[in-house]
Amino acid sequence: MSSENEKAGGGAEGGGAEQLALIRETVRKAKVPKAKPRTWRGAALAKGLPVARVVVDKGGVHLDKFFDYAVPEELDADAQPGVRVRVRFGAGARNVQGGRREGGGLIDGFVVERLAESDYSGPLAALAGVVSPERVLSPEMLALARAVADRYAGSLADVLQLAVPPRNARAEAKPSPEPLEPPPVPDAGTWVRYGNGGAFLRALAAGGAPRAVWTTLPGPSWADEIARAVAATLAGGRGALVVVPDGRSAGRVDAALTALLGEGRHALLTAESGPEKRYRQWLAVRRGSVRAVVGTRAAMFAPVDRLGLVVVWEDGDSSHSDNHAPFPHVREVLELRATHDKCAFLLGSTSCTVEAAQLVESGWAAPLVADRATVRAAAPLVRTVGDGELARDEAARAARLPSLAWQVVRDGLKSGPVLVQVPRRGYVPRLSCERCRTPARCRHCSGPLEAPDERDLRCGWCGRGEPEWRCAECGGVRLRAAVVGARRTAEELGRAFPAVPVRTSGRDHVLDSVPGRPALVVSTPGAEPVAEGGYAAALLLDGWAMLGRPDLRAGEEALRRWIGAASLVRGQDEGGTVVVVAEPTLRPVQALVRWDPVGHALRELAERAELGFPPVSRMAEVLGRAEAVATFLTSTQLPPDAQVLGPVPMRLSEPGRARRPGDPPVGEAWERALVRVPPGSGSALAAALKTAQARRLARGGGDPVRIRVDPPDIG
Repeated sequence: MSSENEKAGGGAEGGGAEQLALIRETVRKAKVPKAKPRTWRGAALAKGLPVARVVVDKGGVHLDKFFDYAVPEELDADAQPGVRVRVRFGAGARNVQGGRREGGGLIDGFVVERLAESDYSGPLAALAGVVSPERVLSPEMLALARAVADRYAGSLADVLQLAVPPRNARAEAKPSPEPLEPPPVPDAGTWVRYGNGGAFLRALAAGGAPRAVWTTLPGPSWADEIARAVAATLAGGRGALVVVPDGRSAGRVDAALTALLGEGRHALLTAESGPEKRYRQWLAVRRGSVRAVVGTRAAMFAPVDRLGLVVVWEDGDSSHSDNHAPFPHVREVLELRATHDKCAFLLGSTSCTVEAAQLVESGWAAPLVADRATVRAAAPLVRTVGDGELARDEAARAARLPSLAWQVVRDGLKSGPVLVQVPRRGYVPRLSCERCRTPARCRHCSGPLEAPDERDLRCGWCGRGEPEWRCAECGGVRLRAAVVGARRTAEELGRAFPAVPVRTSGRDHVLDSVPGRPALVVSTPGAEPVAEGGYAAALLLDGWAMLGRPDLRAGEEALRRWIGAASLVRGQDEGGTVVVVAEPTLRPVQALVRWDPVGHALRELAERAELGFPPVSRMAEVLGRAEAVATFLTSTQLPPDAQVLGPVPMRLSEPGRARRPGDPPVGEAWERALVRVPPGSGSALAAALKTAQARRLARGGGDPVRIRVDPPDIG
């Protein structure tokens, strides 16, 4: 120590003691571990409403209830209904200190309400903390989430995970813009082509709640028509919500709304936006700054202020069915919102699903269609090529494309691009013996052999190469393409038309649009780009591959895919032609030729009513190991009118093979049972399944059992 320090410290002895004290304090601070969230032991509770009712982020149906927590006085101002909180969960009733429960793990939750006292007689744990004072869960959203959970035999926590996006602190710290004044009522535009189109817009602008199933005319004008319906709703001082199946469709509606109303009147909620931007847009909607939303599946829960219109586009697209528990469907959720909020409902598509036809048949919604003369003028000419013509056509047998298709391509390329729809991607996805047509299978796992490129032959399940394949039935060594992929088709067309550019659009690379110049565009279903001015012609290849799927919706799905592609072709008056390679006598093919998707859906609905199939009946699937499924069904008190179909074994999930949502784990033998009830018993079925699942989980669970109400794929 220096002399100055000695004098200031009052001598060496006193200075040394002070230095030691400082050292001890420094060490003490350095060794202190990071503080854990407080238990608020001994803290005073809020004076007015000292109890917070919380929904915790625990997805099990046996925990699908509210839990009460004590509110410390320090958190009184922030712990308001709708905010995110952190709570301790799972401590048990034995760990009580000073009349307050302590311990347990920290989990997230939402405050549902504040109470003066709890109906629980034991000691309460205190809120660990308030994550943010932002009220993200409104009473209306809570009621909707509760209704969705009950309909799908799920838990409220699982639905809230889908409804409320994760918090982003930077987005939350930024203020939302001030809301704009309502726009003027738009003119009807192309809505006049539909019989009651103008009346529908006038009802929206006047504050009405019309419900319509809208079968759109061919062409790209559907996005502008949706934008005008949204603008009419905003003009009446209410909000609007539009849910589309993918980001490309959302971009088209977004561009149409911006062109019609300008910037700042709507929010775009898609996964492509990124978490911060998406949450900032979501907060603008929750705070009332923006009253119109366009988005993909998760946007079905968007908290739009004064909701006046909900729109779902292409409800038959599989993207509208969520792959996370409790597996809600956009169409059903928006039906619930239309009923609870007493707002307008618009279901639009170029085709028509059986569920949409049922909404019209039941009187819940009205049809919104154009007359037959308008449809015939807007739709292209559709021509068919069946198996008989293919057998007589030498060119078709050699090159897979019939002479009619070659001629249509040649004529179409004179005036614009030509679309070619192929139901599979890749080069040669599926192969069979050239002599006996037996499917080519792997010697190791019996999986299908495929050719992802020109030279390699490998198994589609285990991935092993098969350089020396020989047919097990006839001994043949030559292969043929059972289903030719998009890449192989593009290569064949490129050789046939060497002076024409060939472009492909599929899962790996999806084109949004193409110029109106002559070109060949090879696309898989659903990935067709929009052509400037429309396509001059379209080829729909390998129709049997789409119609031959072992699924109740195979015909409906094939017609939807065909009409979606054919809608991008110019009208018949402009020379637009579509060739579909499928058996002409089949019902979906005839519906395409007549351009009558509504008639096809009504006939499908009548047949399903006779057989008791969905959507006329309600159905749930139970998945799991054979013993678990049998035990679950035996212990479940199903409604008296319930009928159990099965169980039946499910296809094994092989290593290296792509798994769909709901497929069993690799190597496990699962079974599936279907439980069917007539109309009116759907709620009782969902409640019975949920009760049985909650009882099973409360006892310890055992082997997993998955429940899905109204599965989109029932085989």
